[in-house]
Amino acid sequence: MEQTLVILKPSCVARGLMGEVISRIEKKGIIITAMKMMQLDEKILREHYAHLVDRPFFPGLAASMMATPVVCMVLKGIDVVEVFRKMTGATNGRKAEPGTIRGDLSMSGQANIIHASDSVENAKIEIARFFSPEEVMDYTPANLGFLYADDEL
Repeated sequence: MEQTLVILKPSCVARGLMGEVISRIEKKGIIITAMKMMQLDEKILREHYAHLVDRPFFPGLAASMMATPVVCMVLKGIDVVEVFRKMTGATNGRKAEPGTIRGDLSMSGQANIIHASDSVENAKIEIARFFSPEEVMDYTPANLGFLYADDEL
């Protein structure tokens, strides 16, 4: 099964939406294999957003990501990167489809509730950035047979 990194951003934490987002993950049947709250700093943000560091909006982005702690999670499931990106919705909450996390909970392009890895390759890099291998649990939930058909596993 694939893994993906998710960050509940300060706009999610400050608005008290963590439980709502986690509930959606659980209801979908995606497996949470790691979760922690942490305070991001400029060093990790420069690494995570290396492709944006030279953009004029990076200082504001960094400040917004350090405004409160964030919740980082590793999710596991079949095609979980694609599935969770669809659940997340378009980057700009005003343009995200209703029913998606951003479409239902965000009105912003930057304060957009959540980060989700955009590829399996990037997920591996991002998970290693925020979690040590010991922090990611590899377990099989008892309800796995109710999440997937036998021929999907």
